[in-house]
Amino acid sequence: MAQPTGIHARRAALKLVDAVLRRGETLEQSASGALRDVRNQADQALARAIAGEALRWLTDLDALIDSATKQRLPQDAKPRSVLRLMLAQALRLETPPHAVVATGLPLLSGGPRRLAHGVFSTLMKREVALPETPSLPLEVTQRWGKGRAAEIASGLARPPEVDLHIKDAAQTANWQAKLGGVSLAPGHVRIPRGTAIETLEGYAEGAWWVQDLAAMIPTALLGEGWGHALDLCAAPGGKTMALAAAGWQVTALDISKRRLEMLKANLKRTGLKASAVRADALTWEPKHKFDAILLDAPCTATGTCRRHPDVLHRIGPRQIGDMVEVQRTLIARAAEWLKPGGRLVYAVCSLEREEGEDQALWTTETLNLEVKPITASDLPADVDATPEGWVRTHPGLLPESGGLDGFFIALLIKR
Repeated sequence: MAQPTGIHARRAALKLVDAVLRRGETLEQSASGALRDVRNQADQALARAIAGEALRWLTDLDALIDSATKQRLPQDAKPRSVLRLMLAQALRLETPPHAVVATGLPLLSGGPRRLAHGVFSTLMKREVALPETPSLPLEVTQRWGKGRAAEIASGLARPPEVDLHIKDAAQTANWQAKLGGVSLAPGHVRIPRGTAIETLEGYAEGAWWVQDLAAMIPTALLGEGWGHALDLCAAPGGKTMALAAAGWQVTALDISKRRLEMLKANLKRTGLKASAVRADALTWEPKHKFDAILLDAPCTATGTCRRHPDVLHRIGPRQIGDMVEVQRTLIARAAEWLKPGGRLVYAVCSLEREEGEDQALWTTETLNLEVKPITASDLPADVDATPEGWVRTHPGLLPESGGLDGFFIALLIKR
């Protein structure tokens, strides 16, 4: 019997969600295996969209499923997983219910198929709807605090638009007009998602690169280049390019060969120059000290939850603790490589206090570094520094403009 059109995309979406929830993989890590049998790019995009929306709204989808079953389905039961995908399509992607049924039920057989059909039909007859913003998993809400979690969740209702970092900030208005976007800061243009980046004007000639607005702040804090800068954990190169465009002599360090090749390709496309070094920052020793160091440290990346909703379901205390130890080692090494009076920017795309505020306190108490307070003039409009002089962003900020990723950023000076 011929399979319904679109079944491959749904089967791939099921594999993606299963890899995140069962094995703790990222969506990107699981994509190569899950999408192996999906040849059509449109179907690959559909599989990613279904999985992404199912993970973004997982808590609310589960609540709907539980409201229509007499006996609660186990969290890892296949009918629950399939129903999550079916409801995500019907309630978020506006797929007609008959198409959802035709492509969803073949993922099951026997009694589970009848169960899923019954639950889905019941919910459609009730004309159920999802809340205005996603409900976060209970453990995430407990970790972030109820009020803060609600603020963050307000920025997660939809995937984000695309931010571009303009190589020549003086040309921001020009590129805003050409690309039909909006600008929230000099050197920044935000455009709608959904367009193939490589086809946009300015891509081939390297006039800009993709980089979230929050990720632009760390390099901006180092200002115009006047000496040697080190970009630790540099690939794929957004911050390296920003430092080079500002006039710094940049050493870009990363351990990953594949990601370092991406960095080199980005430098070539933009015509910017940096010295790329493949090495482990935990063992590498530089030949000289630096005037400025940017440490965008390895982290749990929970601040990227609006574009990577899998982090809401993969990250817990163990992963946070592991990252804290790595970060402290890297901060201590970076402090050794900094000239007296030199600047160190510590940044993480994490919403966890242990990786942000607690690290800044540990740094100033333990190392020969002191905080240089960040001021409003250093930041995009409507992004404020904390009373301590740090920066903390999250997806719920700038709601009228589409939000931004969650970052913690501190500017430190070597005594």
